[in-house]
Amino acid sequence: MHIHILGICGTFMGSLAVLAKELGHRVTGSDASVYPPMSTQLEAQGIELMQGYLPEHLQPAPDLVVIGNALSRGNPAVEYVLNQGLPYVSGPQWLADHVLQGRWVLGVAGTHGKTTTTSMLAWVLEHAGMSPGFLIGGVPQNFGVSARLGGTPFFVVEADEYDSAFFDKRSKFVHYRPRTAILNNLEFDHADIFPDLAAIERQFHHLVRTVPGEGLIIHPQAEEALARVVEMGCWTPVQTTGAGGQWQARLLSEDGSRFEVVFDGKVEGTVEWELTGQHNVANALATLAAARHVGVVPELGIAGLSSFKSVKRRMEKVAEVKGVTLYDDFAHHPTAIATTLDGLRKRVGDAPIIAVIEPRSNSMKLGAHRDGLPDSVVQADRVFWYAPANLGWDLAATVAGSSVPTQVCDSLEAIIDGVKAHAVPGAQVVIMSNGGFGGLHGKLAAALGS
Repeated sequence: MHIHILGICGTFMGSLAVLAKELGHRVTGSDASVYPPMSTQLEAQGIELMQGYLPEHLQPAPDLVVIGNALSRGNPAVEYVLNQGLPYVSGPQWLADHVLQGRWVLGVAGTHGKTTTTSMLAWVLEHAGMSPGFLIGGVPQNFGVSARLGGTPFFVVEADEYDSAFFDKRSKFVHYRPRTAILNNLEFDHADIFPDLAAIERQFHHLVRTVPGEGLIIHPQAEEALARVVEMGCWTPVQTTGAGGQWQARLLSEDGSRFEVVFDGKVEGTVEWELTGQHNVANALATLAAARHVGVVPELGIAGLSSFKSVKRRMEKVAEVKGVTLYDDFAHHPTAIATTLDGLRKRVGDAPIIAVIEPRSNSMKLGAHRDGLPDSVVQADRVFWYAPANLGWDLAATVAGSSVPTQVCDSLEAIIDGVKAHAVPGAQVVIMSNGGFGGLHGKLAAALGS
């Protein structure tokens, strides 16, 4: 079967393409902007990519068109599909029908940490010899690929609350029917489709309603929004993590790189790993709870976590130039920015931290999170904000009262000049964006080296 995917370079749709190819289909795809790591992964899999959304990409007609949620009515490819009567489906629906049927699905949902936690869980199961399938919205470095079918009934999926398609406004995760569900955390996000936090809580409750009575739901004890979700009705056993929960961590190093795992009051072992930050400690506890549900004893899960290598674009060290370390990070919400910088500060002590931030997510572009931005960077020594002309709100006014030395730039060149002027040997430069950021990482490394 020939499947053409519209929006193929999105992290979810790109992973879907890998699975479709592994199932033996001929897979092609179009996208408005083709950039790594997804584009390089797809090309390595022999999947043909086309730039833009031209009707010609759909000639001769494919057997099925999978339409990504970034596409809407008025898009030339979408209009062609509808006018020609071509068969089409949303990505989550295709995944449910062709990959997840009959499998033990482990779903990871939440505002932050989905990609990292899904990667952790897939790796812990792999380390335990369970050969899971997985679909992850990023490229985990332990696997080097964002999706695979796997060789056993177990399938780990990043369960996103974003909508499924222009014709299906339900959250993606209601299609997945997990038996084991991690609810990592819950804050307001996706301001382009949700009016408020209560609307997102309602979608999370739709997910809870699909988890079987013999399944398991895992969430942090202290998350009030998730407590409200469960109180709406829950027919499934629940395990809680963090302070006051059944799964707890005792930090052995302040940056979270070493900690003891405690389950029901019993010390199960010690995680020693490359990751930092309280958020990753929380991700680890949820991972161990989910892995135990499918038969991985905590001791074995802890050993798996200790060899976990994180995900591309999650505090990924991309260069070290003349003593200056550059990181690529996906953080696109004030909470994620704050926790990432806090973990780095605890690891590097007094070393200078320079944050470079592009407010690029849909919620950021709408200004939904702008009030939280000044306080999100308090652990940095200097911040460069990128404010392109089409941002739509006054970023400079928002961050003017920041306690951290701040510069708002309207070009990559201005950012590069600014970082170059302040990046002394030993400096840690964190570039934060959920997009390609115009290739800033490579340009900045080259500038520092020249």
